[in-house]
Amino acid sequence: MLGNNLPPASEVIGLYKANNINRMRLYDPNQAALQALRGSNIEVMLGVPNSDLQSLATNPDNARSWVQRNVLNFWPSVKFKYIAVGNEVNPVGGSSWLAQYVLPAIQNVYQAIRAQGLHDRIKVSTAIDTTLIGVSYPPSQGSFRNDVRQYLDPIIGYLVYANAPIFANVYPYFSYKGNPRDISLPYALFTSPSVQVWDNGRGYQNLFDAMMDSLYAALDATRTGNVEVVLSESGWPSDGDFGATYDNARTYLSNLIRHVKGGTPRRSGRAIETYLFAMFDENQKNPELEKHFGVFYPNKQKKYDFNFGGKREWDITAEYNGTLSLKSDM
Repeated sequence: MLGNNLPPASEVIGLYKANNINRMRLYDPNQAALQALRGSNIEVMLGVPNSDLQSLATNPDNARSWVQRNVLNFWPSVKFKYIAVGNEVNPVGGSSWLAQYVLPAIQNVYQAIRAQGLHDRIKVSTAIDTTLIGVSYPPSQGSFRNDVRQYLDPIIGYLVYANAPIFANVYPYFSYKGNPRDISLPYALFTSPSVQVWDNGRGYQNLFDAMMDSLYAALDATRTGNVEVVLSESGWPSDGDFGATYDNARTYLSNLIRHVKGGTPRRSGRAIETYLFAMFDENQKNPELEKHFGVFYPNKQKKYDFNFGGKREWDITAEYNGTLSLKSDM
């Protein structure tokens, strides 16, 4: 939504429906968007902004009123599927002061949802990024950094208790951009003609699988219990920086859409629920690269030629703020 040329919420919902996009990620409870979603049948991942974490963590009444205002007031005419409590909070670095609030905020929001008997319908979690992984190569040795375990392990434990997935934002683009000497473009774009990495009998032909499997291995290594992963963001910019071209973005996104239905070598055959970032190019974001992640132009024209479902094997879900979700019909 960080653009001054984007269509109004009602037109965005129309665009989703016209393109058979059946899920949406919203990064905050934008009231116009929630009103427009009424009766649309679009499943929603609703974000609690990082700026609200302290308030919701320190006072259960604040969490209850947040849930009432932004969820219950719209339910069931808006089909909430997930609540993402915080996005990419890191216990080390710029947002470290927020880390102490993530788990209590998750717990308070979960209890507010549970009090309404909706905890099996609406799952409460948080979105992490891959900077929390300390060892990612080879994928089977994936593990979280020692300095984030005290933060992350209790969250994972609570998600096991609540039977909720963890949300992960995974971008092969940034790994490629940061290390093009060791990571080839075909490996990042799913176009490598052969296996590039063998690891304990598993062959890796693309970077996405390697990144996801290092995350699965890191989760397994906590020995906390089984947690599913929802891919809450992935994308590739079409302009603005190294490797950011229209052709690369189209290739990555179209291959990602096809690929996630089959899982990864470590989780073979298990489709990955996936949200594409983002719905629109956003001209008020910085740096320049961040302006070019859209799958649609602000004038509602498709940027790329792939389809978002309908009678096909796949349907995709978009994030308006945001991101697109892929849901396999299998």
